[in-house]
Amino acid sequence: MGWKRIIGITVLAAAVAGAWWYTRPKYKAVAPQLACHVGAYRLDDGRIVDISPLTDGDTLRWRLLDGRSGKLGLHDGGRWSGQKGWSSEADPLPVDLGNCASPRLNFDGQAGKRLEFATQETRFAGDGVELAGRLVMPAGSAAVPVAVLVHGSEAYSARTYAWFQRLLPAHGIGVFVYDKRGTGDSGGRYSQDFGLLANDAVAALKQARLLAGARIARIGFSGGSQAGWIAPLAATRSDAQFVAIGYGLADSPLAEDRDQVMLDLKQAGHGDEVLAKAREVTDATGAIVASGFRDGYARLDALKQKYAKEPWWKDMHGEFSGDVANNPAFALRLFGPMYDQGTSWEYDPMPALRAQKVPLLWILAGADREAPPDETRRRLLSVAQENGNVTLVEFPDTDHGILEFDTLPDGSRRPTRVADGYLGLLTDWIRAGKIDGVYGRAQVLALPQAAQPIPVASD
Repeated sequence: MGWKRIIGITVLAAAVAGAWWYTRPKYKAVAPQLACHVGAYRLDDGRIVDISPLTDGDTLRWRLLDGRSGKLGLHDGGRWSGQKGWSSEADPLPVDLGNCASPRLNFDGQAGKRLEFATQETRFAGDGVELAGRLVMPAGSAAVPVAVLVHGSEAYSARTYAWFQRLLPAHGIGVFVYDKRGTGDSGGRYSQDFGLLANDAVAALKQARLLAGARIARIGFSGGSQAGWIAPLAATRSDAQFVAIGYGLADSPLAEDRDQVMLDLKQAGHGDEVLAKAREVTDATGAIVASGFRDGYARLDALKQKYAKEPWWKDMHGEFSGDVANNPAFALRLFGPMYDQGTSWEYDPMPALRAQKVPLLWILAGADREAPPDETRRRLLSVAQENGNVTLVEFPDTDHGILEFDTLPDGSRRPTRVADGYLGLLTDWIRAGKIDGVYGRAQVLALPQAAQPIPVASD
């Protein structure tokens, strides 16, 4: 076996360990000298800042409701230092958390007081597995909206890393957060079977109802990315009273790869003729992946013979198509099934979206490379015409996560912050069931039929 083939197989193995084909990764435990500082704090000027752990175990991230964020590290001698956004650039913003024996938050010249929430740990039955959950409620006895947090595709503990479990209660919204199957303290094997995950979400909502009882004003699902497939489906199987989705897709997972490939090629300067050829390839690679890497190779081989020497071939990447198209069939057959996690590749989300009988908020990232929004926007506008309960909002010039970004010389993007207005819009809608006001540069594309248009900030 030559080095070129060995490298190809290694690349494939690395690729299939990416966004779709997870094994159960091991995450480094959060360092104790950092874990003691995790929490939501109210500053003297009234702002809320959340301090959350990162999956490297050695750093923290602060976040404000307006979307600004930075990374924090603790050095020998108890000195804290920061980095701007998601960059390696030093952040001059002064942040000091003290130490575990004498914790204190000083953030940008403001002292912070840690907020206390009513918290209950629990275990409950999902679809054939036992799941670990946590109810986090604002202090007091008043009835409040409760959001059940539905995972994206991440394979780590939501109970450890999900910062919405503090941000929402800090703004008057209860949260039920749980480790999805195969992550954290939950049982079972990690899966991307949307039917199973929807059933787990239904079980989580039932458990949240049981624990929160009379404190629930209304309860529903909230989540980002992959949650766009899971939460609406779970709502059709439960008594959820709302669904809030950020940067999800209203098309199949296979379409996500297809749309990413089209975006890759457009950005490389290729026209419609090339896009049509690439669509043949994505149809073939999608068939292989959807078959569990068992079938479809003859069709792909024929397309390789036809197109592989054309200039555009090297510009084709996508979620998986570039890797599948450029690795030998024997490697795909060998490695593919090892990493397949039962993903519902051909899942059509439209029946569940059309069947929604509860208010639905959907927030699009206008320049999303991971979940290109064009087809999702079109589909959701059609749902909004059929269903009077849809609020559709888009933040232009943002990537996955509603993240603003800098474009680097090589064309890659470096996130700088969450778009101003995104978190405020989400909390307002969950809390009040509507949006009212200006939310940064948000563009409102659809509102419930009885609602009136709201102002949009100018650029």
